[in-house]
Amino acid sequence: MSQTTPLRVMTGRLSVPVNDQDHIRGPAAAPVTLLEYGDYQCPYCAAAHPVVRELLERRPDTVRFVFRHFPLTNVHQYAELAAETVEAAAARDRFWQMHDWLFEHHEEFGPSYVRVAAEQLGLPPEAIDREVNEHLYLDRIQRDFAGGIRSGVNGTPTFYINDARHDGGYTIEELMEAVDAANR
Repeated sequence: MSQTTPLRVMTGRLSVPVNDQDHIRGPAAAPVTLLEYGDYQCPYCAAAHPVVRELLERRPDTVRFVFRHFPLTNVHQYAELAAETVEAAAARDRFWQMHDWLFEHHEEFGPSYVRVAAEQLGLPPEAIDREVNEHLYLDRIQRDFAGGIRSGVNGTPTFYINDARHDGGYTIEELMEAVDAANR
């Protein structure tokens, strides 16, 4: 008889440190890391997206941004498909372009938009479509999701600032205040 180890859930702290497998935007030596567990079909993540971009513009030397997948497939039918699409783009060094495109089109995204997204970003649509249909990147997405669960993520977006969960809001003022406090 084999024993299984229960999943250890940690609350308030990031359980999987930022590493070279993560998608990172901003300077590697930034004193503050803002990490988001997000879902490309989530309207709240879509609302947070331009706020994060503005924060990076206002604090270019202070903040590096990390995005991890947390597709809520029980409420967002195409969330996993979207995450797989962005990973197919990442395999071609186009993660951030697809990331931005998906958030800008989150309400429209569906299976037919894999091809549209690839075409608009100058990526090979047939190859992207094939890789997504073959679930070549699903392990990566599931790894991010499991790390989120271990870190206490239960909805999206969930932000961490320097490994501590940010339980405040995500307006530009709230995030800048939290980032500035972490930089003191």
